[in-house]
Amino acid sequence: MKKIDAIALAGSKAKLARLLKVSKGAVSQWGEDIPELRALQIEKLLKNKKHLLNHKEA
Repeated sequence: MKKIDAIALAGSKAKLARLLKVSKGAVSQWGEDIPELRALQIEKLLKNKKHLLNHKEA
């Protein structure tokens, strides 16, 4: 997962950091591709968010 995509999914770098319970500095230190375990964590945490958003649209 690309860092720019993860930030877009979360809404901002600050929101992504809060979601993962890390500092904004930690997010900034990632390269273009984020660490694999963080990508899995983001997908798992945001899966529920996407489900709720899709459910509200129905």
